[in-house]
Amino acid sequence: MSENLVIVNTGCANISSVRYAIERLGYAVEVSEDVNAIKNASKVFLPGVGTASAAMSEIRRKELEATIQSLSQPVLGICLGMQLMTSSSEEGDASCLGLIEAQVKRMKVGDLRLPHMGWNKIKAQKDNLLFDGLDGEYFYFVHSYSVGLGDYTLASCDYAAPFSASIGQNNFYGVQFHPERSSHAGARLLQNFIENA
Repeated sequence: MSENLVIVNTGCANISSVRYAIERLGYAVEVSEDVNAIKNASKVFLPGVGTASAAMSEIRRKELEATIQSLSQPVLGICLGMQLMTSSSEEGDASCLGLIEAQVKRMKVGDLRLPHMGWNKIKAQKDNLLFDGLDGEYFYFVHSYSVGLGDYTLASCDYAAPFSASIGQNNFYGVQFHPERSSHAGARLLQNFIENA
């Protein structure tokens, strides 16, 4: 089946690497901020790096908030993109997209350093198409804020305390790590989303 893949142009720095990772799997993908292109995609990617408040400001400046909220096809938020799917973030006291009933909070890591940066193992919480064949795999993280565990948790990770490595609700999925920087495991996750979501 031919997929019509679109990456929402949030203006963030990881868009090119996400695009290359998808193209390496053999898929064509478009980077766009055009409302019709986003609405007509079969799968949508919402990438992000930086702060939640700045990213939400950019989404609102481009008048994309209502469009993203209205999507009924599968959407994958990546890193900050996952955090933008929640109700709110402590980072810049940002009101987010409200797609998944969760809150983003600064990580409490004791003597460990922030940001949480590097490879860490995930544990899939329930049968889920994103993590088919990936329970216990290592993914690459860079973040200082996270979502706690809850009914929306699809996979967890531990850095001083457990947090959600992935969340999902309805057609919206998010991963806190960078699949585009996570070698074979990240490629498998992107493929799982494209082919199975």
